[in-house]
Amino acid sequence: MYDAIAIGELLIDFTCRSQDAQGYPTMEAHPGGAPANFLAAINRFSGKTALLGKVGSDAFGHLLRGTLEQAGIDNTGVLVDPAVFTSLAFVTLDSHGDREFSFARKPGADTMIRKEELNLDLLDQARLLHFGSLSLTDEPARSATQFAVAYARERGKLVSFDPNLRRPLWRDLDEAREQMLWGLGQADMVKISGEEVEFLFGIRDAKEGAKHIREQYGVKLVFVTLGPDGCWFDNGQACGHVPSLAGIQVKDTTGAGDIFGGSAVWQVLQTGKNPADLRQDELTRAVTFACTAAGLSTTKPGGISSVPSLEEVEARING
Repeated sequence: MYDAIAIGELLIDFTCRSQDAQGYPTMEAHPGGAPANFLAAINRFSGKTALLGKVGSDAFGHLLRGTLEQAGIDNTGVLVDPAVFTSLAFVTLDSHGDREFSFARKPGADTMIRKEELNLDLLDQARLLHFGSLSLTDEPARSATQFAVAYARERGKLVSFDPNLRRPLWRDLDEAREQMLWGLGQADMVKISGEEVEFLFGIRDAKEGAKHIREQYGVKLVFVTLGPDGCWFDNGQACGHVPSLAGIQVKDTTGAGDIFGGSAVWQVLQTGKNPADLRQDELTRAVTFACTAAGLSTTKPGGISSVPSLEEVEARING
């Protein structure tokens, strides 16, 4: 039995670490991709996970499959395609560690997975399916993702969604908005940033945005992440704000939102309850855990490789 299965991108994040005398960047490579980062958090905290996706038959693709194996994530659902190249993301950071993305993905291997290639045996054994908007940008991955979501919902699985807006990957933003709204309508749990709430609905207030998503799209539990301002949560019977982790030196925020999402979902799964039935204290504890894990991850570079241990998170919370 798997605690969570994710479908979507597995890629290499190249992060600018320095510049030479001529101003050219020196890039550092880290394995990542939002769904993989999400699963890495669950696995780090003793969960069992698997990824459905596709990489190229190239050095990066083989490296990524090996990285999943090392992280304990089942990679049997990750296909290797010799016809396409593994997707690459190039990340530049400002003085606060915030990111700006450029992508080599026209097409990337992750966009080329077809629904008939999905390993449905893995999904049959899962408690939850997670997906994000990057697998909705292009066909055939969009149809494969829609099929997987429908398959999961028909079988009573929990569904988690991260809108994860990356503007350069969309042909136009109206299409992005349409696909992100579709994703909201499929999910039991949603992790969405304050910027994405404003993009979709023109709402700047996290409390109002979470309430709107829950009431208009039937989402049972909404997490609105606010970067350094923490997170607002709402499941209808309990809501509140948890601050971000203080007193840390941020080096790289890559993957922090994904790690928050995986950590929060893991905490929800640990309760064994429907997300709509969680009490105030249970949600506060889950979001505190997730904010702490995400905060600690920003003190290290990369996504998958930056997930802190359970002991580190608990020590920070209890200390």
